[in-house]
Amino acid sequence: MTENTQTRVFENVPSPFCGIASDDLKIEVEGHRVKIIENGDAVTTAGFERPITDTAPRIAGNTATLDQAVARAAEILKSARLPVFSGFGTDVNETRAALSLIDRCRGIFDQMRSEGGLRNLLVLADSGWMATTLGELKNRVEVLVSFGTDIELDFPRFFERFIWNKETLFEGDTSKREIIFIGRAPSGQAADAPDGRAPKVIPCAQEALPDVAAALSALAKGAKLQAEQVAGIPISELQAVVDRLRQARYSVVTWAAGQLAFPHAELTVQQLCQMVSTLNKDTRAAVLPLGGQDGDRTASQVCAWISGYPTRVSYARGYPEYDPYHNSTARLLASGEADVLFWISSLSTTPPPASSVPTVVIGRSGMRFESEPEVFIPVGVPGIDFPGHMYRCDNVVALPLYQIRESGLAKAADVLRSIERMLGEND
Repeated sequence: MTENTQTRVFENVPSPFCGIASDDLKIEVEGHRVKIIENGDAVTTAGFERPITDTAPRIAGNTATLDQAVARAAEILKSARLPVFSGFGTDVNETRAALSLIDRCRGIFDQMRSEGGLRNLLVLADSGWMATTLGELKNRVEVLVSFGTDIELDFPRFFERFIWNKETLFEGDTSKREIIFIGRAPSGQAADAPDGRAPKVIPCAQEALPDVAAALSALAKGAKLQAEQVAGIPISELQAVVDRLRQARYSVVTWAAGQLAFPHAELTVQQLCQMVSTLNKDTRAAVLPLGGQDGDRTASQVCAWISGYPTRVSYARGYPEYDPYHNSTARLLASGEADVLFWISSLSTTPPPASSVPTVVIGRSGMRFESEPEVFIPVGVPGIDFPGHMYRCDNVVALPLYQIRESGLAKAADVLRSIERMLGEND
């Protein structure tokens, strides 16, 4: 492990942690210490400033060399019948290396937050949607509806960067934009307009969100509802929301699927998408699913253009098969079908689930385990310890990541390729 004690300052640093890809961070680096000195937030600060604590691989809790750890990981994979690979807080290159290894050992690809992502993917596959980008939002939105989501909880700078921005490509006073929260009130004041105007909040319980979404979709189609209220919300108030969206030149409906934690939330997402499709008969409207923290969207994107499917893909029969139910890590471990767990996460310190099967972790330094894995290989972070690329939450921009520190930690992509080469040598 190397250390440069000279203090350096980097400007316009992109973040791989926040999903909306904030790219204007000012960061000070002294040795291994990283500190955000401008434009940080709760998400990016936690991601960048986490200290390095683990520098050497471990086998069954005992310090080992990198070669020894790679050999033991390959040995575990060699004897596996059905290994499942999950985690995937990774950049583009690391995900490519992981998928190559999964293909070779006929494993299964899943993600630690795939349940939330599938609430969107199931809708996209079944009926599609009319989606926008962060750039279009920034330049065009007149009315924004946040459905069942506290946006600034997971995306602290969303409003600063994409709603209350001072400049756009087109004429318009962004300070006059309107924000409507349905279901969940904001936890802070980021959604308040520059003049102090608070967003409109229409509260309701999370379990009532499906009824509200269905009512909005029906009202957009011109249906006359017999009920006087839905989830305690007067029908007239929901009609007013639909009317305002129809009058707007450009409106956006957004949500974070990870916060819609109730059964069959994908049906609620589908109702929102149908409402937006109906609105487009008279005006311009779009949806914007939020997510992508710690490389989630990046891993899904890479998996999609390599295998044809975004997540929960099995190579057990020698070719990619998508099944959002059968290829779930939790289900495979609980049923005893999976006999090895590979947990790969260079961006996040979220540990693997406790399991009785041999577990190999290729993860960020500082990860803490309920039970010590058979193999733990600490790796560097793309965007801090080495360059890389990641996709932001709207899937249209591959953001370059830069190296700002010399840590001496291995790259996850190199470790994965070494394991794959060792499997080939043992064939």
